[in-house]
Amino acid sequence: MSSSTTTGVDWRKDLKMSIISSILTLVLGSLLPIFLKNDYLYYSAYVVLVYIVLSIAWNILGGYAGYLNFGVSAFYGVGAYTSAMLFLRFDVPMPFGTLAGGALAAILGVLVGYSTLRLKGIYFAMTSLAVAVMIQMFIVNTTELGGSRGLYIFTPKPPPPYYSYTEYLFVFMLVLALGVLIIARAVENSWLGFGLRSIKDDEFAAEASGVPTFKLKILAATLSGFFMGTAGGTFPFHITYLEPYSAFSLEITLNTIAMVLMGGVGRWYGALIGALILASIQQVISVSISSELNLLATGVFLLAFVLWAPNGLVGFITKRSIREGC
Repeated sequence: MSSSTTTGVDWRKDLKMSIISSILTLVLGSLLPIFLKNDYLYYSAYVVLVYIVLSIAWNILGGYAGYLNFGVSAFYGVGAYTSAMLFLRFDVPMPFGTLAGGALAAILGVLVGYSTLRLKGIYFAMTSLAVAVMIQMFIVNTTELGGSRGLYIFTPKPPPPYYSYTEYLFVFMLVLALGVLIIARAVENSWLGFGLRSIKDDEFAAEASGVPTFKLKILAATLSGFFMGTAGGTFPFHITYLEPYSAFSLEITLNTIAMVLMGGVGRWYGALIGALILASIQQVISVSISSELNLLATGVFLLAFVLWAPNGLVGFITKRSIREGC
């Protein structure tokens, strides 16, 4: 059997196992609110799951292809405002509004990709940040979208068997997180993942070898934007009040990038581990000390990882295992 065939079998087996494990996790997570009533627990778990989605989505373009995206809040905010406006104007349920927000964010990914993905390094990073600022300023000056005053969201009753909307949001975000994990694992082991990694290694060599580099980058930006938009689509129902400075906050972008760097860039499980650890620590700090120290904690942990584990936690463990094996 050829190596390509073996790789294909391994890829299908890996995808099958990830789907099965995700279904089991979803079943357990869906049943948890029935037996355990603790709104703050689900509130905190929701925040952690949001950052898991954002980190894995960012990793598709930033980790695999090496394009440092500072425009996370642009896609997140577009998803948030789309779902909020659909709910307020047309009474569209949160799940459908969230998917619509993801679709609009995906379109934004295509548009931004066509105009910025020919840039590299710091130029692409600053341009992506500028996109988030421009969209934020547009909403601030648009009264039909709430302007600087924002929008109030009165959440409907949660569907049975959930007691509160917080429990419902937790389960819904769990579905999104597991879906993103499955797709990210599939992308990483597919022709798309190999193509994106070749772009990261040497884009000119990849182009010369026949890799459609620009098309792959556009596809990665579209996928990344869609998942970030879906994460943002639940945000208005989480806080019941939406205004541009929180929806397009730079803190969202910095946290997302820091989580991927801490876990390990270029691997889906690196983004997962980084988001799980740092987001959980931030929630503990918010309760035990102060929510204002979240960014400080992010900076301290990021500095520590840059100094002692520049390749993230996954890279550090892998390197140590190789040394011990030798």
